[in-house]
Amino acid sequence: MDLLAQILVNGTLQGGLYAVMALGLALVWGVLNIVNLAHGAFIMLGGYASWYLYTYAHIDPFLGLPLTAAVMFGLGYGLQRGLLNLVIRAPMFNTLLITFGLEVVLTYLAQLVFSADFRTINPPYAGNSLAWGPVVLPLARLAAFGVAIVLTVGMWLFLLHTRLGRAIRATAQNLVAARLYGVEPRHLYAMTFGLGIALAGAAGTLYGTVSQINPYIGASLTAKSFAISIIGGLENPLGVIVGGLFLGIVESLTTLYIGQTFADVASFGILVLVLIVRPSGLLGKTT
Repeated sequence: MDLLAQILVNGTLQGGLYAVMALGLALVWGVLNIVNLAHGAFIMLGGYASWYLYTYAHIDPFLGLPLTAAVMFGLGYGLQRGLLNLVIRAPMFNTLLITFGLEVVLTYLAQLVFSADFRTINPPYAGNSLAWGPVVLPLARLAAFGVAIVLTVGMWLFLLHTRLGRAIRATAQNLVAARLYGVEPRHLYAMTFGLGIALAGAAGTLYGTVSQINPYIGASLTAKSFAISIIGGLENPLGVIVGGLFLGIVESLTTLYIGQTFADVASFGILVLVLIVRPSGLLGKTT
């Protein structure tokens, strides 16, 4: 029973990280109708940015997270205005190709700059943990979980209660009506993509504190984020939390009872099941 409790806690902590990883992808997909195949590569770049800040500027990864997010926001905004905006009204296949090309370019640029070696962000408290009865809570994972939940709930509140957030939701629902109310789509699309990439950069920071980073982790992180977005639903940021926590717990239980090899099999098996039973996601609206 103690082992099961530990596995459930580990799955919950991992699920919080999954949620913030998927949030940026779900935001861009829901508003711009772009399935960003380079999303995992941006998470990887965020991890490297935080590793660089910690290694050479001695900035704690959690304290440096706003700086990393700001840099990634600027990168995302520039890429959307200068590149993706050219194909924003093109068929989805075109955007899939261009974001796949971005993923390849970013991966090989990261390899060129950082080499293919594994990197870790190891602040002094990385090995510390808290005991809660028979359950051990690794301090770094607990902090990453807390930040992930704050970011996800913060994004939900931002979309609901700020002028920019309401404009983003209005554009996603009806572009023509949003234009009539004075929304400038090109700027709004760039802001949305920038926010998505900023969230990816923040997720990369959190990922780097609990796992190893290298230039080739992007593809698997994109696939995981895609699965969580579908499982939770694109219409509600809280659905991403539910999808991330659900997937994290399922993977932990699968690892315990079947084996680590089958964790990804279980994840994408659930994705297929959700697509069959509830295509709009666990918290999506049914028609």
